[in-house]
Amino acid sequence: MADAASRLTTLAEELLGGPLPVRLRAWDGSEAGPAGGPVLIVRDRRALRRMIWKPGELGLARAWVAGEIDVEGDLYTLLDRLSGLLWERGEETRGLLDSVRDPKLRAAARSLLRLAGPLPPPQPPAEEMRGRSGSRHSKRRDKQAISHHYDVGNDFYELVLGPSMVYSCAYWTEDGTLEDAQRDKLDLIARKLNLQEGDRLLDVGCGWGSMAIHAAREYGAKVVGITLSREQAAYARKRIADEGLTDLVEIRVQDYRDVTDGPYDAISSIGMAEHVGAAKYREYADDLYALLKPGGRLLNHQISRRPEPDEEAYEVDAFIDAYVFPDGELAPMGRTLTTLEDAGFEVRDVEAIREHYALTLRRWVANLEGDWDRAVRLTSAGRARIWRLYMAASAVSFERNRIGVNQFLAVKTPVSGASGTALRPRVWNEKV
Repeated sequence: MADAASRLTTLAEELLGGPLPVRLRAWDGSEAGPAGGPVLIVRDRRALRRMIWKPGELGLARAWVAGEIDVEGDLYTLLDRLSGLLWERGEETRGLLDSVRDPKLRAAARSLLRLAGPLPPPQPPAEEMRGRSGSRHSKRRDKQAISHHYDVGNDFYELVLGPSMVYSCAYWTEDGTLEDAQRDKLDLIARKLNLQEGDRLLDVGCGWGSMAIHAAREYGAKVVGITLSREQAAYARKRIADEGLTDLVEIRVQDYRDVTDGPYDAISSIGMAEHVGAAKYREYADDLYALLKPGGRLLNHQISRRPEPDEEAYEVDAFIDAYVFPDGELAPMGRTLTTLEDAGFEVRDVEAIREHYALTLRRWVANLEGDWDRAVRLTSAGRARIWRLYMAASAVSFERNRIGVNQFLAVKTPVSGASGTALRPRVWNEKV
């Protein structure tokens, strides 16, 4: 009988219709596949049982989180090779593992059963999001989703994000540090918003308070930051007190739908709209428009995805939904722009900074890997593995243009038509 690695490799190649581009090592010590690159390790047959019961990405994700699948060598190279095999070969490959009627899948399931050992399947890892209540993107369910992602310990996020405590795409120069790039991003947003001393700024999804602090300290703005995470709010309030900015910055645990104290001169929404959901995005845009004064500005910083040939067939990534951003959704850039315009905004500028996010994610992964044992102590081995995989895979996705990130500058232009925007607005790219 062939060894486990050879059998698994043959099975994978039959399913995928081509050679497996990475080497595979099985639990019995056997290896198969091309040498000289990263090795995909199947440490335990339990991983196969997970894939039988949850074919596709969720079964693989559970095995990864549980430590039953691992990588030896460069994770980015392995993900890049697999992305070329799986993500860029058309719908017939992408949908193969999801079709229970596919004869290849049925044959694969029988082969996996022989390799997998005793059933039933293992329980999902404890880090998986379960027990969601309420309708999708209701206030109650959104709060649960935000808590799942952000209330995992501020010390853990300090380790990953570094001193800036900014959890969104940085804005890079050729030789800057992560902290430099995050500061430059915050300042870029402040300049796009044309913040002036005394302006009221609403920071939607304020995180750990970095944008609020920058706007108050550097521009004299009066800031209200809102978040659904109590841990974020507590951390932000302490930072604000330490900076001596409590007279300029207020942090609230509040849903954006409950903000009623407009008008504001400006609104920043940095990495927040991904949590809103396609069904609620027009409501979100309407609410922000209503909160601005005439002539007020919105800076919406948002991850996008490539348009699907059939937009109705779009599905949220199973791993991200179960372990990272529950109920998170990405929209194509064009849909976001159209929704902002439908809400009444005049979109004055769109800046694509896709490559900047790949650089940012690689720095976060380096921070995590560089202090791995402490990261595990601060959370769990499973959660540390989740963050490593999702950040590395996201970096590859940005590099391959599967996803992007864009800054939309939109104005609540008054009836007079005076937008207040300079004739050559891109001067904000030049540091003064």
